[in-house]
Amino acid sequence: MKIKEKMTDMLSLPKEIILDLPLLIATGRQELNIENYKNLIEFTDTKIRILTKAGVLTIEGQKLILKQVTSEHVLITGTIKGILW
Repeated sequence: MKIKEKMTDMLSLPKEIILDLPLLIATGRQELNIENYKNLIEFTDTKIRILTKAGVLTIEGQKLILKQVTSEHVLITGTIKGILW
């Protein structure tokens, strides 16, 4: 894995694609888009847990909704209070 990381840095390639790491894009506290995830583990209106290659990602908040789920990304809306690894 270290060789891939070094090559990615040297060639300025996107790590999320080459290393299959999750990419998180937050729009304020109202929206979170997660790319490169493996599986949804748990989802309630206050907590969503997602399995990624980097580990389990936990999103905590209020009125959380899985607005869009595809094989490539998850879009979460609501009031996001925390993102934990």
